[in-house]
Amino acid sequence: MVLGPLPWRKARTSPPDPFEPAPFARLVFQAPVKLLLYHAYHMITSLRSVPTPSKPPIRIVCISDTHDHAIDEVPDGDVLIHAGDMTVDGSIPDIQKQVDWLSSLPHKEIVVISGNHDTYLDPRTRPSLCEDQRAGTIDWKRVHYLQHRRLSLSIEVEPPSSDNEETDLLARETKSRRLRIYGAPQIPACGDMNVHAFQYPRGRDAWSETVPEDTDILVTHTPPKYHMDLSLPSGMGCEHLAKEVKRVKPTLHVFGHVHWGAGQEVVWWDGCHDAYEKGMRIQSRWFQGLLNPYLWWNTFRVVYRGLRELIWDRVWGGKATHTIMVNAAQVYANTGKLGNPVQVVDI
Repeated sequence: MVLGPLPWRKARTSPPDPFEPAPFARLVFQAPVKLLLYHAYHMITSLRSVPTPSKPPIRIVCISDTHDHAIDEVPDGDVLIHAGDMTVDGSIPDIQKQVDWLSSLPHKEIVVISGNHDTYLDPRTRPSLCEDQRAGTIDWKRVHYLQHRRLSLSIEVEPPSSDNEETDLLARETKSRRLRIYGAPQIPACGDMNVHAFQYPRGRDAWSETVPEDTDILVTHTPPKYHMDLSLPSGMGCEHLAKEVKRVKPTLHVFGHVHWGAGQEVVWWDGCHDAYEKGMRIQSRWFQGLLNPYLWWNTFRVVYRGLRELIWDRVWGGKATHTIMVNAAQVYANTGKLGNPVQVVDI
């Protein structure tokens, strides 16, 4: 008699889902030094000063991965950005519903890019839809759709009110600020190349020298590698995008795709960050990196350079160039339901 595979044996041999966070115990066993490196970097950088926005500030409201849902309460702001995956199946009717909802919101400007689930928007994956799902066109209304495209916006901003009414009346002149936004949807492959849109083979460079140098806000669907992308044990973001963001250093980088990574962080482009990324890139299979001197050296550099930068910031008031990174995914984990907060940033 031949027995089929036992359920427990199948569960033990199946690979873990890379879009689910690895259990802490497994990380302690598989990547103990990288776990230390990761937490040392984020603990030190979290103690640094909050970046001061320009005056008057522009409020950016960031969402992503709504997957056919309409958010009941979207915070007020000057610009609303949607970083892709408006839908689940990517048909014209589903995309149009999202566009109709977005265009009804009161924000001055609305900017949208595609995600891998927005199938119709990629000509390569469009044929996977039924004919009735890809018949017709999308009416973008007042929504700016960016697909490897740059957009320049002039935003009228009123200075914040003061306690002195007379001074306030004289000073409250509306000022105009210009924002340069670049949006691109491509992601490292994570599914069927004929169904999921804008994919490229993982490891291929689809980013170098693609983002204009004067970009203020970069909008992508994929995260940069090692930033809000389930960085341990390997990271689901793109290493080539990470290099491109470092080259351009936009004020704000908005993305989504990895639902578990939702939130904000400030990346300071200094020696601490360089050591963090160098350490995270090291592949060491022997003894889980415990005997790798380069990994330990970069962990030490993160602590040493991080503390130096922290003192320079907090004691001397020094400021390094930075980028605010926002993973704006709205669907919580892989539940298919809204649960993550809307991200708001003043720049």
